[in-house]
Amino acid sequence: MNFVRRTLAVLGLTVALWPIAQAQPDAPTQLRIGFQKSAVNLVILKQQGALEKRFPATKLQWIEFPAGPQLLEALAVGSLEIGLTGDSPPVFAQAAGKDLRYVGAEPPKPRSSAILVKADSPIQTLAELKGKKLALQKGSSAHYLTVRALAKAGLQWSDITPIYLPPSDARAAFEKGAVDAWAIWDPFYAATEIDLKPRVLTNGEGLSGNNSFYLASTAFTQQHPAALQAIFDELTQADAYVQSHRKESAQLIAEFSGLPLATVHRFIERRPRSPTAPLPAALVADQQRVADAFAQLGLIPKPVQVAEIVWQPAAPRLAQQSTTPAKATP
Repeated sequence: MNFVRRTLAVLGLTVALWPIAQAQPDAPTQLRIGFQKSAVNLVILKQQGALEKRFPATKLQWIEFPAGPQLLEALAVGSLEIGLTGDSPPVFAQAAGKDLRYVGAEPPKPRSSAILVKADSPIQTLAELKGKKLALQKGSSAHYLTVRALAKAGLQWSDITPIYLPPSDARAAFEKGAVDAWAIWDPFYAATEIDLKPRVLTNGEGLSGNNSFYLASTAFTQQHPAALQAIFDELTQADAYVQSHRKESAQLIAEFSGLPLATVHRFIERRPRSPTAPLPAALVADQQRVADAFAQLGLIPKPVQVAEIVWQPAAPRLAQQSTTPAKATP
């Protein structure tokens, strides 16, 4: 009788623990993460080794990119499992038929990108960009900011001469006076502010949310959905660390990036609280406006429906999220 009771007790414990075991991340054997210097939460995770601790059996590789378009190209050809970009690169990638999925997002950061002119430039307003050369990374968040800024000023895209350059080359052109203005994001924006003291024609407020998206391959979303949520949990914890430990976070980012501490403090101070979660409907709609703007201008080969490539997590997990304040959707 005692044997039966002990057996039933063990079986009961096994059944009770089964949902917990099921909830553990389905750890991938390989996880290649694409990021940029502006990816604060990812940089903190890398510096603290948080994902290595969360996935001890996984081979992790961190790969830095100068901008989102290059990162998504690597994702599309199978060189990455997940990466972080701004709002515009995924639109261009989707229009080109790349295999990727929106899986997560951070809240908007409209103050983290801007259109700059030199301090002594005669250009005082957005309308005065007409006929001028403006440097930007094609297909980047700065591209959409420029589109919106021109519309606000009553200008057409054809009213400017876009000079498509990656950030480092664009800064060189800006410094030499080879271009009249420059659309750029942090931390390049912060570094230029401190080094060159330019004038800001506009930032993203009222124009662009400068949204940040996590994208993954379709295969990764299908094979490792629990691992994705585990990554989001770690990213949200990293953000909480940044919010409560600004000095230490700035030091970690500076050590990784080689950026001066002053530059890091500048771009962190205008960065809002940034937990990570699957895309809410409002953000999908906002991203659709980005896609529509590029389609209307003929800057992408065809219109796209953003919702078609938005990953939908399993309903039980979303229900669990909704009851956990620390993991609330932004």
